[in-house]
Amino acid sequence: MAVPKKKTSPSRKRMRQQRHAVATGGQTTLDSQTGLLRLRHHAHADATGAIVYRGKVLKAAKVKPQAEEAAAE
Repeated sequence: MAVPKKKTSPSRKRMRQQRHAVATGGQTTLDSQTGLLRLRHHAHADATGAIVYRGKVLKAAKVKPQAEEAAAE
């Protein structure tokens, strides 16, 4: 198991965490099709549950068997 030679100072820890927050926080875009905020260059789920990237459906939404039975009645 890897063990660090020195303890990470609180200052360094905060600097690292701040970079992570800036990287994800500033990269949001308002999706023109759904109107929801999403991360740029990442696939996202639309209102139906399908996974969409750049306007193309990568993975269709799962349909629960209970929903099919209720729709048939």
